[in-house]
Amino acid sequence: MTRKKSPRKANQRKLKNTTAPAKWRPTVVLCVFGFAFVVLIVRAIDLQVVRNDFLTARGDSLHMLDVEISAHRGPITDRNGEPLAVSTPVDSIWANPQELGQAIDRIDELAVLLERDPNWLLRRMSQHMHRNVVFLRRHMTPAQAANVLALDLPGVYSQREYRRYYPAGEVVGHVLGFTDVEDRGQEGLELAFDGWMRGEKGSRRVMRDRLGRIIGDVESLKPARRGKTLTTSLDLGIQYLAYRELKRAVAAQSAKSGSIVVIDVHTGEVLAMANQPSYNPNDRSQLTVARYRNRAATDIFEPGSSFKPFIAAAALETGLYQSDSPIQTAPGYIHVGPKLIQDTNNHGVLSLGGVLQKSSNVGITKVALSLPADRLWGVLAGMGFGSLTTSGFPGESAGLLNSYEHWRPIGQATLAYGYGLSVTPLQLAQAYATIGAGGVRHPVTFLKSEQSVGGERVLRDHTARDLVAMLETVVAPEGTGKRARIDGYRVAGKTGTARKFEAGGYSDLRHVAAFAGLAPASNPRLAVVVVIDEPGGDQYYGGEVAAPVFANVMSGALRLLAIAPDRPATMSPDQALALHMPRLTVPGEDTP
Repeated sequence: MTRKKSPRKANQRKLKNTTAPAKWRPTVVLCVFGFAFVVLIVRAIDLQVVRNDFLTARGDSLHMLDVEISAHRGPITDRNGEPLAVSTPVDSIWANPQELGQAIDRIDELAVLLERDPNWLLRRMSQHMHRNVVFLRRHMTPAQAANVLALDLPGVYSQREYRRYYPAGEVVGHVLGFTDVEDRGQEGLELAFDGWMRGEKGSRRVMRDRLGRIIGDVESLKPARRGKTLTTSLDLGIQYLAYRELKRAVAAQSAKSGSIVVIDVHTGEVLAMANQPSYNPNDRSQLTVARYRNRAATDIFEPGSSFKPFIAAAALETGLYQSDSPIQTAPGYIHVGPKLIQDTNNHGVLSLGGVLQKSSNVGITKVALSLPADRLWGVLAGMGFGSLTTSGFPGESAGLLNSYEHWRPIGQATLAYGYGLSVTPLQLAQAYATIGAGGVRHPVTFLKSEQSVGGERVLRDHTARDLVAMLETVVAPEGTGKRARIDGYRVAGKTGTARKFEAGGYSDLRHVAAFAGLAPASNPRLAVVVVIDEPGGDQYYGGEVAAPVFANVMSGALRLLAIAPDRPATMSPDQALALHMPRLTVPGEDTP
C-alpha cells in the first residue's frame, strides 16, 4: 500500500525551493549601492576638483555680466571759462534678442515707450538673433529709460552714456564741430582734440537673476577715466558779436554766404570765428556738409584789393620804395601784354600810401612789375600765403600761391591786385595780424595762451609801422574804407572786391566783398577779416558791404576787452594820421 504525501510538506518543500536565492540578493544590492556610491564620489571629484574652474566660469557666465562704463568726455570752454560744450548723462536701451523673444507678445508696449515701429523692433530682433547686445534706442533721458525698464521685460537693459550739448548752439557751431552717438569727435575742435577730451572707458561686473535682470554689482574691473577740459582761445562775447553782425549783413545783402575771423595780434589766438549760413550742432538733422563746413578755414577765394598791402610790404622791404615814393597812375590804365588794367578814375601821381588809399590797380601793378619776382614771392610766402596757418583745424586749406618760377608778367601784374592766387579768411587774418604785430608772424591757435608765443619775424619793424600808417589813410574820409571808422579809435584796414571766376572768364555779376583791418592803429591789438560772398543788389564793394560789419565787430570787441581809445574825440582822422604819416614828395614824370 502506497503512502500518500502530505500536502503541507509538499508546500514547504516548494517554498524552500523558491526562497533559496534570497541568500545572495543582499550581496547584489550592496554591490549595486557600492558601485553607485563610487560613481557619485568620482563624479563629485570631477565636478569639484577636476572641472571646478570650467564649471565656475560657466556658472558665472550665466549669472555674471561685464558691463562697459562710458567715459565722461571733457568739456570745452571759452577763454573765460564759459561752457561751450558739455556732456550730459543719458541712457541707451539695449536688449538680448534671445531673452526678449520670450515676451514677443509685449513688443507693442515696448515700441510705444521707445517711439519705434513694432515691426521695426521685430525685424531688428530677428536680424540680430545671434548677438547678445542690440541697441534699440540711443540717448534717452534717464526718466524715459526708467519708464522702459519699468515694463520688466526679459532681456531689456539700459546703459549709461553721455551726449554732447552745446549751450551756444549755432553761434559757435562751425568752430566746435560735433560728436557722433558714441561721443567721438567728427568735425571742428571736437575732432582736432578728440584724444584730449575723450577719456577712457571702464568696466564693471554685475550679477543677474534667472530671468537675466541685473540685481547688483559684483566688482569694479576698470574705472572710467574722465576726459580733460579744453580751454579755447575763443571769447564768447566777441564770438556772439561777430555771429550777430555777420548774420545781419548776409541777410540784409541777400548774400550767398559770409565769414569773419577775429585774431589777437600779439598771441595769434582766434578770439572769434563765424560763418553764415550756420547750423546748430544740437540738431542732428542739420548735420550736412554744406552746413557744417567751416568756410573761414576751408574755403578759398581771390582776395582782390585786400591783397595790395602785401605788395606794398614787399616794395618797402626791397628798399626800392618808401611810403611817400611817387607813382604815376595817369592816364588811369596800363597795358600788360594783351590785358588792359585800369582804375575807376585817373588819379595821376600817387604816393605808395596813396595807391592803397585810392586802391589804384594801375599804381600797384607798376609797383609789382618793378620788383624782383623772387623777392616779391619771398615776402608773400613769409606772410603765410600758400601754406597752412598751423592752427591744426581739420580740413583747413593752404590756399594757392604759385612759385615765382612759373610767373609771367601778366600773372605778376594780376597778383598785385589780388587775382591769380587764393587765400582763406583765416590766412588773410593772420597776414594782417602779422602787420599789426610789427612784422612778427605768430602761429595761429584755437587754444588759450597764458603768455605770448614767440613768432617769426617776416617784415622789418619800420616796414610794418609804415604799412599801418598807410592803411589808416584807407579809412580816412577820402579812402575807400571810410565806413570802417570807429569813434574814439584809430583804424587801419583795406577794402577788397573781386569778381568771381566762372566758365568763360570772370563774372560781372558775382563778387566777393572783403574788408581786413587792425585797431587801435597806434598799437594794434586785434585783426579782423570780413568776407561776404556774392552780395545781392547794387552794393557789392568791400567798402560798402564788409566794412560796416568790421566796424561794428571791432568796436564791440575793443570795448569788451577794455582797450583804451587812442583817438580823442576832439581829434579828426586827418589829425591822427598826421602824427606819423609821411607826406608825398615832389613827383617826377619818370617815377616808377
